Amino acid sequence: MVGFFSTRSPEEASSHTAAFLRGLGKSGHVDGRNVTIEYRWARGQYDRLPAFAAELAGLKPAVLVAGGDPSALAAKAATDTIPIVFIMGADPVRVGLAARMNRPGGNATGVSMITSALGSKRLQLLSEMIPNAGNIGLLVNPRNANADDHIQDVLSAARMLGRQLLVLRASTEADFQPIFARLAQEGAGGLVVHNDPFFDSQRERLVALAARHRIPAIYHIREFPDAGGLMSYGPSLADAYLELGVQTGRVLTGVDPADLPVVQPTRFEFVVNLKTAKALDITIVSSLFTQTDDVIE
Repeated sequence: MVGFFSTRSPEEASSHTAAFLRGLGKSGHVDGRNVTIEYRWARGQYDRLPAFAAELAGLKPAVLVAGGDPSALAAKAATDTIPIVFIMGADPVRVGLAARMNRPGGNATGVSMITSALGSKRLQLLSEMIPNAGNIGLLVNPRNANADDHIQDVLSAARMLGRQLLVLRASTEADFQPIFARLAQEGAGGLVVHNDPFFDSQRERLVALAARHRIPAIYHIREFPDAGGLMSYGPSLADAYLELGVQTGRVLTGVDPADLPVVQPTRFEFVVNLKTAKALDITIVSSLFTQTDDVIE
């Protein structure tokens, strides 16, 4: 049995769960045939994760799969014996989930998208897209363990770029509307959205609010511009979930997670939604076009 718990909701995460199952199938493991998967979904309520981790650990699964940084930390707190396979945006060594990337050394391994380290690059791209934006917002979830580190990284980049950074915090749906109203009141020229599973689950709402308030925003995965957001920069989340399934399959076949290297992305994509840019009256300079990996028209 595999215990799978996530910060997200099953409906919103369905395509990524399908990618996980495809990856799992590469080792011959098929849900309902020769393996059973017990799912738990927090639906953005991070305070439910410790209970989910304890509950699933109590079922004595062969592997505990944790979707998202808060889930990974909850899994590690719940057990130091059951193998854990995680997917996260942060550096697992930095947050104490692994001793080293190439040999984690404990009971946890998985996939690190290292997207938390890309906030400064997103700010740079947004600054190129909106060169006259002196004041730019940064949206973070204070319940995310790496939020403070991310803020400091982006603050440093903002100082180098000569931009003022307005740090905004949201952990519930009710926080979004006041935040976008404040961005408009402050005359913010753009918004960088921190990679966070709760924000992923709320991407339709975030994209709609950005459009309503005419705030150019950059996100960490292409699912946002696919949904109408302006642009994104980061690795493929679908590819990461595929690798999560592959890693889980390796552990199920007997590989010790202590010796199984954490997988990291080798490709990052810059995606721009041209229709959204036109709606915001943004003219994309040629230097940005040459950097794009995909343009949605």
